[in-house]
Amino acid sequence: MKYYTIKAQTVTDTVKRLFMDCNYFIGDDIMNALKCAKETEESETGRSVLSQLIENDELAAAEQIPLCQDTGMAVLFVEYGDKVCIDGDFEEAVQEGVRRAYIDGCLRKSVVDDPVFERLNTKDNTPAIIHTRIVSGSTIKITAGGKGFGSENMSAIKMLTPSYGIEGVKKFILDTVMTAGPNPCPPIVVGVGIGGTFERCAQLAKKATFRSIDTHNPDPRYAELEEELLTDINKMGFGPAGLGGRTTALGVNIETSPTHIAGMPVAVNICCHAARHKSAEIKGEEL
Repeated sequence: MKYYTIKAQTVTDTVKRLFMDCNYFIGDDIMNALKCAKETEESETGRSVLSQLIENDELAAAEQIPLCQDTGMAVLFVEYGDKVCIDGDFEEAVQEGVRRAYIDGCLRKSVVDDPVFERLNTKDNTPAIIHTRIVSGSTIKITAGGKGFGSENMSAIKMLTPSYGIEGVKKFILDTVMTAGPNPCPPIVVGVGIGGTFERCAQLAKKATFRSIDTHNPDPRYAELEEELLTDINKMGFGPAGLGGRTTALGVNIETSPTHIAGMPVAVNICCHAARHKSAEIKGEEL
């Protein structure tokens, strides 16, 4: 069996680039959605806000400066090939990439070392949150994003039971967005995780916010639910920046997982219009 090696420094350099890029360059999916929303938004104030968001994102890209002052807590989803060997410590290589991005890239450092008591800033935005899945192959794919907490704080999870049915699932999602109101800086992206366990559905919801909003769940039933929820959310009237209008959300992404016969957990992770995520694949060299 063949095995492949990847240098730890390559991992560090890749992670650094991903976090700088995702904070400077908004994805095409978000930019296209903002431009389309501007054309269909009925509120004059809403159109003005969308114009400002588009201009902001274009200036950030042109000048390579953060598109939002909250450059987020670093989150990574890693698909780690089972035939890959790292010539060093993978965890530390990732953390060093985050460290270098936030220091060298002049990104705001927002992580504190203890959640309740001292709450001292770590001064380099580490540690990052790393979700790793072992897959077959000779590459490592890394998807990285900075998650701001104005929207993160509006997220929620509920351990529904099967008796709630699809209507209970929809009600919880819509209630969560309604409760969030204008707080998460709309227009938002709504990530939904359904199934698994308590922690698994929350992870799925976060992963859903990292999925391009111009894609749909491959299951047509969930794809239809994504569209239905998006329509219902945009009827709430919060609009861009919460100042009124039809563009409260740009997209709803749903990810699912098998679950226990007695459970139907649902998590909603809300992301502001600065839905930042970039991906890269590192190919291993044959040993």
